[in-house]
Amino acid sequence: MLVSERIGQFFLESEDGSRDRLEYTEYGSGDEWVVLLHGLLFPRRMQQPLAREMAAAGLHVVTLDLLGHGRSDQPADPLVYSMTAFAEQVVALLDHLGAEQAVVGGSSLGANVALETAVLDPARVRGLVIEMPVLNNALIAGIVAFVPMMLAARYLPFTVNGVRRLSRAVPRGIVPFWAGVGLDTLDHRADSMAALLHGVIFGRVAPSAKQRRQITTPTLVVGHPIDPIHPFVDADMLAREVPGARFERASSILEWRMHPDRLTDAAVGFALECWRGKPRRARRTS
Repeated sequence: MLVSERIGQFFLESEDGSRDRLEYTEYGSGDEWVVLLHGLLFPRRMQQPLAREMAAAGLHVVTLDLLGHGRSDQPADPLVYSMTAFAEQVVALLDHLGAEQAVVGGSSLGANVALETAVLDPARVRGLVIEMPVLNNALIAGIVAFVPMMLAARYLPFTVNGVRRLSRAVPRGIVPFWAGVGLDTLDHRADSMAALLHGVIFGRVAPSAKQRRQITTPTLVVGHPIDPIHPFVDADMLAREVPGARFERASSILEWRMHPDRLTDAAVGFALECWRGKPRRARRTS
C-alpha cells in the first residue's frame, strides 16, 4: 500500500536568540499520531521502513532528526545536547504539528528520548515503543564505545571530517538501504560530533528508576541478547519497572532490520491499540 510522504521543518528559539532548524518526514495522515526517533548519530531515515508500515495501517507517522542528527542543524555547542533538550524537541514537534498526543517510539538514543518525553510531558504521550534502551547496565560499554569517538572528533578532527568527505562521495541511490543509512550516519562534522557526544555522555542518560516506575503510559519494550551497549538486562528491567509494560524479545540487533515482520507487526498492533482500544495487559515473549 502506497502512503503519502512529506518533508517538513520547524525552528527552535533558544534563550540567547539563536534559532535551530529541525527536519522531519510525515507518512500518511489523520489524527492517530506516531513519532519515531533514531539512534545516536543515526539519521531519521533508519525508521523509514517501520514508518511506512505504520502509515499503511492507517497511522499518521512522523520521523524526526533530533538536533545534531541527519538534516537538522548540527551546532557545535555541547550545552544544547541533552536528553531533556531532545524530549523538548519532541514536544515542540507535536506543537508544530498540532498533535495533542502521539505514540512515541525510538531505538537506543531514541528509546531514551521517548522515555524522557513521557516523564517531561506525560499528557502528550499516548504510548511508548522502546527498542534497546540504554540504562544502568550499559554505562561502561557506552563509555568505551563513544568516548574514543568524542576524543577523535575533538582532537583529531581531520579523521572525522575525512570520513565524512568519503561518505558523501558515495551516491546513496546505488547502495542498499541500510548501507545508505550507515553512510548518512558518518555525515557529521567533527566539531558538532564532539559536542553532541559530550552532551550525551556527560549528561543525564535516562529518567531515574523512580521516574520510570511512575510512567503510566502503555509501553512496548523490545530487547535482544548479546549487545553490551544495549544489554538485554536493561530492556528486561525497564519492562518490569513500567507498570503493565509488554515485552518482546528479539533474536538479535539485526532482526528488526533484516527480518522485520514479527517485530513490525507487534509495534503496529500496539500503536493501533493505543489509539483504537485499551491495550492488553502485560505480555512477555521469549
